[in-house]
Amino acid sequence: MNPGTAALERGLDALCALADDPAAADGLGVVALTERVGGDKSQLSRTLRTLEERGFVERDADTRAYRLGSRIHVLAARVAESRLIAAAPPVMRELVRELGESVHLSVRQGDEVLTLLTESPAATLHAPGRVGGLTPLASTSAGRALAFDLEERELEALGLAAGTIASARARGYALVREEFEPGLVAAAAPIRSSGRIVAALNVSAPGFRFDERLDEAGERLVAAARGLSI
Repeated sequence: MNPGTAALERGLDALCALADDPAAADGLGVVALTERVGGDKSQLSRTLRTLEERGFVERDADTRAYRLGSRIHVLAARVAESRLIAAAPPVMRELVRELGESVHLSVRQGDEVLTLLTESPAATLHAPGRVGGLTPLASTSAGRALAFDLEERELEALGLAAGTIASARARGYALVREEFEPGLVAAAAPIRSSGRIVAALNVSAPGFRFDERLDEAGERLVAAARGLSI
């Protein structure tokens, strides 16, 4: 077998072990991974160092156990985005038909929200979203839904109150009333892939005609987002 191919196979086997083995939740050391993957421990150790340098695995400084790295999660999110761009439009159009308001599919980019898709009704006055547009994460319903799983210190760094997010998480959807733009109200629910939040569905509308329907919209968004989650 080609040495390069052998190293690649070791690395892929190690990533699969870290992803699939229930015991890997707290990380796996080189010895434990070698037992699962097979082969020589020193060779696997070199492969893991390369994966760590590229961000595909992370090693705990205290336990020296390996976990999947942030690069893996970024790649998974990109795959999920591609799937959602294909699967979401009919779901969004149905939401527009039911709610009569604009519906958007968004993802997180740092402390901002990026709109991937938008569907709007033919109404004279609605709240359109600009595909490719960026909005603040802290003051938008989509941003708050995308932050449901963040830790308190991460929320604080983004300007989000932990109590606000906890309440929204308990409901299953986030609400914003005129915090992003005067007269605008919105609701959003997170979409998950393998348990991780990868996107959010949200509806936005003028408050004078939609404020009383926000909770109804939130519950409908939760159901739609659940249908798009895998």
